[in-house]
Amino acid sequence: MAFVFALILVALVLFATEALPVDVTAISVMVALMLVEPVTTVAVDADLLAEPVYALHQPGDGESPLTAGLSGFASTATITVLAMFILSDGVQRTGIVQLLGAKIASLTGDSESRQLGATIGLVAPISGFINNTAAVAILLPMVTDIAHKGKISPSKLLLPLSYASMFGGMLTLIGTSTNILASQLSADLLDHPFGMFEFTQLGLIVSVVGTVYLLTVGRWLVPSRIEAREDLTEEFEMAEYLTEVVVREDSPIVGQTVQTALAETEFDVDIVQLVRGGRTFLEPLGPKTIRAGDVFAIRTDRDTLVDLLDAEGLDLIPEVEVDDAELESASERTNLVEVVIAPGSSLVGETFVSSNFRQRYDATVLALRRGRELFRQRMDRIRLKVGDTLLVQATSESIERLNVNNDFIVAQEIQRPDFRRSKIPVAVGIVAAVVGAAALTPVHIVVSALAGAVAMVLTGCLRPQELYDAVQWDVIFLLAGVIPLGIALQETGGADLLADLFVLFAPGFTPIVVLGLMYVVTAVLTNIISNNASVVLMIPVAVEAAQQLGAYPFAFVLAVTFAASTAFMTPVGYQTNLLVYGPGGYRFSDYLKVGAPLQAVFAVVTTLGIAYFWGLAPP
Repeated sequence: MAFVFALILVALVLFATEALPVDVTAISVMVALMLVEPVTTVAVDADLLAEPVYALHQPGDGESPLTAGLSGFASTATITVLAMFILSDGVQRTGIVQLLGAKIASLTGDSESRQLGATIGLVAPISGFINNTAAVAILLPMVTDIAHKGKISPSKLLLPLSYASMFGGMLTLIGTSTNILASQLSADLLDHPFGMFEFTQLGLIVSVVGTVYLLTVGRWLVPSRIEAREDLTEEFEMAEYLTEVVVREDSPIVGQTVQTALAETEFDVDIVQLVRGGRTFLEPLGPKTIRAGDVFAIRTDRDTLVDLLDAEGLDLIPEVEVDDAELESASERTNLVEVVIAPGSSLVGETFVSSNFRQRYDATVLALRRGRELFRQRMDRIRLKVGDTLLVQATSESIERLNVNNDFIVAQEIQRPDFRRSKIPVAVGIVAAVVGAAALTPVHIVVSALAGAVAMVLTGCLRPQELYDAVQWDVIFLLAGVIPLGIALQETGGADLLADLFVLFAPGFTPIVVLGLMYVVTAVLTNIISNNASVVLMIPVAVEAAQQLGAYPFAFVLAVTFAASTAFMTPVGYQTNLLVYGPGGYRFSDYLKVGAPLQAVFAVVTTLGIAYFWGLAPP
């Protein structure tokens, strides 16, 4: 048991600090659990230990630690979540969500109330049937656009977008991966998996309460961190970092290629665009040979500029303002966009240098925003995180490639000709069939979800090569890694001990108060670590605590599930919070200021709702 608790402590620290990606931490935990028994057995044989350490089973029970350790990969929860990612992507590629968003956006005008109501009213029900992280990723560009068009700060809409997707995800079993994982744990511990609409009535109440909060108190508390501006260079405060220079006849870089000149310079500078003979050129600029008289738009700071002009033989072009209009003069189409690093992006943990960003995407990064922090110089060595927002200049063709790349979310509407709108009825019908089969027949959700994923390919909603891109593999590996940790907690008696401590610190409290405390503890934990990890740790404890109190264990499982799926108080508590962190320009404290009162309201509403609908006495 001591080993398991030590491993949990290390895992919690790593989850909270993200010193390693959460999926890597989860797999490391799984490997440690499988290694401890054979390694300590060898130590016993060498007279270094008195007895082996068992983590995943009890000695003599005939169970294989290998099977238990790898059970996360065979878990119905893991496979169901994988299939739901595919189903969500199939729906997304038809463009139906964008169509709905466009129709609603046309009705909102410049009214903040209508924009806020439309945002919540659209994302919440959608999140009940497709992955809520995907719903936020799809709607984020639309919400940003309607905010700017209505002269309203996007900050006022993006945090409500994230929050509404979370409580919308509690409308059905398939709304979040957390629900699906909690259902399997409930089935394993109580032989009571969740039905498709098992908690819909409570989910509706929570959604209504959350909507009222966001339209009233929340509207007042959500800050306007980013001013409503049409000019992105102004929004990113680039005035002091963008300028134009001309190459002198005696410049030492004449005759060099742009790539060579950039590689050999010691200055922090990016060449954004080249003007030559009345024509403007964007990336790829690397192969172009520099000529005298070339005009470059460059990104650098003022101190560096002074040294650069002298060292490289350049002259400053006076009284030139490099703004959106100047940077987009190369084309009639969009050249300047905000790009958000998406969950599961291959760039997470990379730098612009290690990822070869400029050459790989034919795009120049002018600035990086992480919450309220703006980076406009020395960006090459910054390690990228989910939710980082990049100000990118590129050709319209490169931006279109970024828009269809799952590593990014382009934070404004870009016309996509590849939507399969003729497949909208088919994709919606497949999702409806998956939900109906799981809700109304003996077919298990994992079977109906896999069948739906196959149907998406057979009907042409998805192409076979798109299947693997549809899955957020970091979530899959996270689930596979943390599920064995829950098994170890039960097998070693750790869940019993934690339940004993929980009950010990709540003496004389009625079951409904303990239920509320279970919600609060889970909510706090979820706001620090992964929501799926908190479910794995807390559901076994909740079941044991309920049994010791003589209360209904399933009610306690529901409290943990709702708390883990509604993490409002930190940007790291839930992926949707991270997605809006950069585009909204939020501070860490904004989540606490807006989310803590909502979390408190939900603690009361959820606890009372569970007591009313399911009761606290065992049936």
